[in-house]
Amino acid sequence: MDGIQKLYFGNLALDPNRQRQIVYYGRVSTEHEAQLEALEKQMQWYEDQTKYHPNWTVVGRYIDEGITGTLAKKRPAFMQMIEDAKRRKFDLIVTREVCRFARNTVDTLVLTRELRNYGVEVYFVSDNIWTMDGDGELRLTIMATLAQEESRKISERVRAGQAISRENGVLYGNGNIIGYDRVGGTYVINPEQAETIRTIFELYAQGLGQKELVNELTRRGCKDGNGNVKWSCVKISRILRNATYMGYVCYNKSKVNNFLEKKRIKNLDEDTFVLKKGDFEPIVSEALWRLCERIRKSRIKKYQMPSGEERRRGSRIPQHLWVKKLRCRCGAGYNRFKWRVLQDGTPIYGYQCNYRTQNPAKSFVEKNHLVGQKSCDAISICEWKLDLMAKQIFDQLWGDQRQAVLKACQMIESCMRAATMQSDVGRAELQRKADKLEQRILNLGQMRADGELTKEQYQKLYAQATKELEALQGKMGGQPNEPENANGFDLDKIKKGLSQMVDISTPKISEELIEEFVEVVTPVENHHYRWKMSFGETKMAQERSNLLEPENPPVLAFTIDFETARQFRYANGLPTQFRKRDWNDLVVEVYL
Repeated sequence: MDGIQKLYFGNLALDPNRQRQIVYYGRVSTEHEAQLEALEKQMQWYEDQTKYHPNWTVVGRYIDEGITGTLAKKRPAFMQMIEDAKRRKFDLIVTREVCRFARNTVDTLVLTRELRNYGVEVYFVSDNIWTMDGDGELRLTIMATLAQEESRKISERVRAGQAISRENGVLYGNGNIIGYDRVGGTYVINPEQAETIRTIFELYAQGLGQKELVNELTRRGCKDGNGNVKWSCVKISRILRNATYMGYVCYNKSKVNNFLEKKRIKNLDEDTFVLKKGDFEPIVSEALWRLCERIRKSRIKKYQMPSGEERRRGSRIPQHLWVKKLRCRCGAGYNRFKWRVLQDGTPIYGYQCNYRTQNPAKSFVEKNHLVGQKSCDAISICEWKLDLMAKQIFDQLWGDQRQAVLKACQMIESCMRAATMQSDVGRAELQRKADKLEQRILNLGQMRADGELTKEQYQKLYAQATKELEALQGKMGGQPNEPENANGFDLDKIKKGLSQMVDISTPKISEELIEEFVEVVTPVENHHYRWKMSFGETKMAQERSNLLEPENPPVLAFTIDFETARQFRYANGLPTQFRKRDWNDLVVEVYL
């Protein structure tokens, strides 16, 4: 044991007049002026206590201002005092009462026991508890329990007060919300910021996603609440979820887990939010806000963890066509980005390898011998070049199939006409037999009336004829007797639809054709592309080959020169003023 512990546990331990190295600990719950004044009085009270104990030598003071006492770990001065106790800087802590030290019974007992191990005693003046006395811990437990119970009651009173505040529509926080200025106890619209808020809701309702909104607001130079053109998906999300913009005050967006830890956690269950109509002017209509809410929630998927906890995630927006089809030679997928914007505001998009954008350049990796570091040197490709290659492939591989479609439709029409004629013949034969049976039934009735048939004979023959007639009528009911397109076949619509589907005479191949027949596109080298066409089962992305080592030779191979590219750009309304010296011929191989 060191000197202090010997002094404490030895014969001098019971001497109340031994020399003590002491520190004071004080705390107030808020930084209000009245509370700080109370803290000054606490410190003066402690100084007065020193006069009654001439054996005390004050070596420090630890003060926590505006901090709750429920959890010790939330009080920096308190935690510093514990650290100094470990270093044996003092042997006595003097504090006014148990509730100043801690309102958590467990914390109080654990900490006082820990301090005892360091040879440090705690003296609660108002309660006259010395933690190293024989009954000190028992009395401390009772007082700490009472302090904890008081904390629970305070928490209940706070919640009751909050309920009243919600009923009265009281605004919480400092009112730092873009679109409004806080004036007294209400909001006043900030015209410039409010226009930005309206833009966000209107564009979102039109289908723009959060990332697209970030780009659009940045392009327009819209300023955020701090006056900066600095937007993020997090900011957009908060704005779209804020019911203040439709004139409501939203409560219960966060809550405290319990009165001991007082840890504020975000409430993710929007169904438990409490909305109260405010006394301020809304920026957007409630109808528009609700529409955006429905769109936002439709993009959120919920899933349950094995523990039963429910979590949320955003549903992925369907990938762009070429993002789904492109597969880099390094094995990575591609992402779409805005390559440039034309003078008329039309955006031109391109695609780049994910590994290339997220990892160091391949040259850097090789130069610095970074073993195991992912990298790729594949260059980006402009979207119109992919469209150009698709056009050339379908022109050469598919050809003009419109005549074939018309021929197929003629064959369908001929088959339907023949089937209709055959059906008409069969129906006429059935009708003839039915007429004969009906006549037979009439004759049986006449014979019975003339006495030629007995009652029993008549009934037997009548039942037989009626049964045969019903069978014929059943067959006739299953025969078609409607116009040729009544079965769901509208030949004109079929002809038009097929013509559109395989029509490659347009300047640009339709996305439907590419989606159906292109499996994967791989840039095996810069400006050298291999296309895998699929005329069978559609494969998932992870099942597609990257075509680095094709098993069979290509069914089609060609090169696209500058003049072909220029004509394609002209046909699709793209600027034709691009320089020949910057052009690299595209080598294309097509595999089945």
